[in-house]
Amino acid sequence: MQAARARATLLPMRAESLRREFLRDVLGSGVVLAGGALLPGCQPVSADYGPLEPADANGLMLPKGFTSRVIAVSGQKVSGTKYTWHPNPDGGACFPVAGGGWIYVSNDESSSGGCSMVRFDAEGTIVEAKQILSGTRRNCAGGPTPWGTWLSCEEISDGLVYECDPAGVNAAVARPALGRFNHEAAAVDPVNGHVYLTEDSSTGALYRFVPATTGNLATGVLQVLTETSGVLSWKTVPDPDGSPTATRSQVTDTRRFNGGEGIWYRAHYVAFTTKGDNKVWAYGIEGNVLTTLYDAASTTTPVLGGVDNITIAPEPAANHLFVAEDGGNMEICAVDGSHLDGKAYVFCRITGRSGSEVTGPAFSPDYKRLYFSSQRSPGETFEVTGPFKLG
Repeated sequence: MQAARARATLLPMRAESLRREFLRDVLGSGVVLAGGALLPGCQPVSADYGPLEPADANGLMLPKGFTSRVIAVSGQKVSGTKYTWHPNPDGGACFPVAGGGWIYVSNDESSSGGCSMVRFDAEGTIVEAKQILSGTRRNCAGGPTPWGTWLSCEEISDGLVYECDPAGVNAAVARPALGRFNHEAAAVDPVNGHVYLTEDSSTGALYRFVPATTGNLATGVLQVLTETSGVLSWKTVPDPDGSPTATRSQVTDTRRFNGGEGIWYRAHYVAFTTKGDNKVWAYGIEGNVLTTLYDAASTTTPVLGGVDNITIAPEPAANHLFVAEDGGNMEICAVDGSHLDGKAYVFCRITGRSGSEVTGPAFSPDYKRLYFSSQRSPGETFEVTGPFKLG
């Protein structure tokens, strides 16, 4: 495809309540310091960005030094363009373009489905907006690929994954080899091109697609994570088409996850969320290790609830996993990896919106701006600019 290339290598993060064994097996980083401090080589960052200021003109409560703007509203023309923004903005990601600009893509979780994009120039001015995927249903989340495309996932029982050109130059392509099921999100390992997929079901599974050719999602093998006597393994799904038997019900000892949501790759592991039990997980690819990074039920001060879409902050603050809430008090919270104490903190709160959810968090390529949406009543997509921890 002719789309701009995404980052081929995503830098490592040190996630929050990783056990010593997980850190050794997955990250290969030696020993945790006494008192649970960061591992050697991972620069420390402050515990959070400080208290939230009163809501700004856009209804966003942000830390000191951060500002917001609304870049799109459902049913209205995107500023400076003739394109009308879609109804229910959901999962999203950013892609760099030539000349220093970037594109933010946003799924549409309404029954009409599809995906749209907004293109910015190097100064952050909106220069274009248009649809890049149509003819689908309930496109929830997805994920960027290392070769610069966007994987848009249908959240329906026979849902497909569509590979999209963020610039909308090339037509989107269905990828049935990745399975037909209630897709939520996807994350790609840039080392071997394996695609990890979450499933939004109370008895859902975690999947891995192994392409026949790295970077080509047309053919390959769909696998599901299983657990037998505490041992994890990947087994082939006999019928990725999921009919008449759902993909999650085809393999004995499939490891169940209660409502899989967002997922993101970071060197040698994937972090993902399950909304049914308010947990944030990490699967270590090299060590074949599964651990819990955050569990609201066992956290003394569970500020994070309704875990949903996720993204990861840049290095050296890349131990901060930004998690959007579905409902509740409409916050983006961060699971803080500075210490191994199960801590999360609030980064942003959207006020004055009821019956909605926070969706699509994604950093611009230079990590100076964070994009996300309030999905309903009406859908609004925001940009937050400020002193993100870059070193």
